[in-house]
Amino acid sequence: MYRILEKNARKSVIEALDSLKWEKIRDIKFEQPPDPSMGDLATSVAFQLVSQQKSSPVDIANQIKDVLKVKSPFKKVESVGPYLNFYLDYETFFKLVLKSVHENYGSLQDRNTKVILEHTSANPNGPLHIGHIRNAIIGDSLARILRAAGFQVETQYYVNDMGRQIAMIVWGLQNLDYHLDTDEKADVEIGKLYFKVNQELKENSDVKNQVNTILRIYEEKNPEELEFLFKSVVRKCLEGIKETSQRLQITHDRFVWESQFIRDGSVDKILENLKDHTSQNDVLYLDFSDYGIEKELILTRSDGTSLYTTRDLAYHLQKSEQSDWVVDVLGSDHKLAIDQLKIALELLGGKKPEVIFYEFITLPEGSMSTRKGVFISVDQLMDEAFRRAQSELKDRRPELNESLSKEIAEIIGIGAIRYFIARLSPEKHLVFKWDEALSFEKGCASIQYAHARACKLLEKASATGKLSVEIDTLDFSELNTLEIDLIKNIAKFTSIVENSARDLRVHPIAQYAMEMAGTFNKFYKSVQVIGSDKEILRLLLVDKSRITIKNCLNLLGIDAPNSM
Repeated sequence: MYRILEKNARKSVIEALDSLKWEKIRDIKFEQPPDPSMGDLATSVAFQLVSQQKSSPVDIANQIKDVLKVKSPFKKVESVGPYLNFYLDYETFFKLVLKSVHENYGSLQDRNTKVILEHTSANPNGPLHIGHIRNAIIGDSLARILRAAGFQVETQYYVNDMGRQIAMIVWGLQNLDYHLDTDEKADVEIGKLYFKVNQELKENSDVKNQVNTILRIYEEKNPEELEFLFKSVVRKCLEGIKETSQRLQITHDRFVWESQFIRDGSVDKILENLKDHTSQNDVLYLDFSDYGIEKELILTRSDGTSLYTTRDLAYHLQKSEQSDWVVDVLGSDHKLAIDQLKIALELLGGKKPEVIFYEFITLPEGSMSTRKGVFISVDQLMDEAFRRAQSELKDRRPELNESLSKEIAEIIGIGAIRYFIARLSPEKHLVFKWDEALSFEKGCASIQYAHARACKLLEKASATGKLSVEIDTLDFSELNTLEIDLIKNIAKFTSIVENSARDLRVHPIAQYAMEMAGTFNKFYKSVQVIGSDKEILRLLLVDKSRITIKNCLNLLGIDAPNSM
């Protein structure tokens, strides 16, 4: 709704500039003043006109104000210093807000723009661990936000099935007396074997040469038996990764295997198209020193086999051809690689990806390594979240039967993990802390609890029939501060969605969810709803709050329980 307010205010300012015969300003900025006495929307456009008008911003603001015609739902505009402050006609505005809130509130118009968003893409050499989870949660949440903002989104998982790690596991299957336990998750068993092969590498230097030979034969000759082993290892691992992801409420639309870019000739075509830009010594490479990048991009090894970066280049070219917008979620350690990739893509005529870089997440105990076998799997993290949530529920709701307790604990546990990670800007390092994540006062549970409270209140009031009232027939003239704050917060949602999609950021949605829940909780605790002389209006506010909180949590991949 604030999008509409800004649009109306902007139109009024532009018309005022036209009447003054001043040049138009391309981008007029608006903001919400910190104090309601300063208006509901404000612009500092006068500062943007100083050089043009050769006058003070205060004088400019006054001149604009004198000719500016107010448009609904604003009732007046005042110039305060260099600012133009717009004041709402609350009754008109609040009716518009509540009319706009329906079950899919927050969804914007279709933009007819295809986005390919790649995220997670963990190597299939073991289970997803806490080092992968920030990528997965940011990526999945961002896909949900982009879809809500009207984009056509396809999420992809790039499957590294030709890397050295997979060749190591194949070597292990061929040379070690190790049998995968069929009663255990396949990705966990693959991870155990990968750890054992790394131990062998430390003790026997010839293992490295044997692994390289396997890798070369697989790429150049692709014998049937070797292909079966490679594909079998990767598929088994992906089964476990998908199972983990689904429990975390994450799915991918498409899994793209990197081997396809070798088998279909894409890598050879890229090498051919780049030949005028490449150099050769022991390896084939691109020299980027003219671009200010000292490290060259190696395209093939000395034995002629391709590298991950070469195949990744082919993959990005495919994404570029199949979409209008390419978005990647990557750890901050990929920044150099992406700078190199973008230059190579430019040489090939492809679209440059937009990349969300994130810093890594750790537990207070320290960092992890799949190679060393030291990590906390996402399965273990979810199990621990479930256990802690169930323990908390037993203290708070001892009357719950075991089945319902487990169901709610799972919702709270998964929500705690996803929210704790989504709430922080990706550029900030994150230490996962259980007490904060599972807090019923400050964590995701407090947001879910606000939704459950709203549901319980509506059920208690038997509100279904009462909510069919015509909004225009309700009296909005004497709302208290808590009611006003609640409606204003509800009105922000679509703007938050649009801005988050534009900026490719998830944390504003998470922060808004907490703000919305906090505003509702204040209303819930202090304002009588059932039996009050404004019962219908207040039940309507409760229902619209319920919808907003639920839809906001959905953008974060978090369930909103009806009971807690």
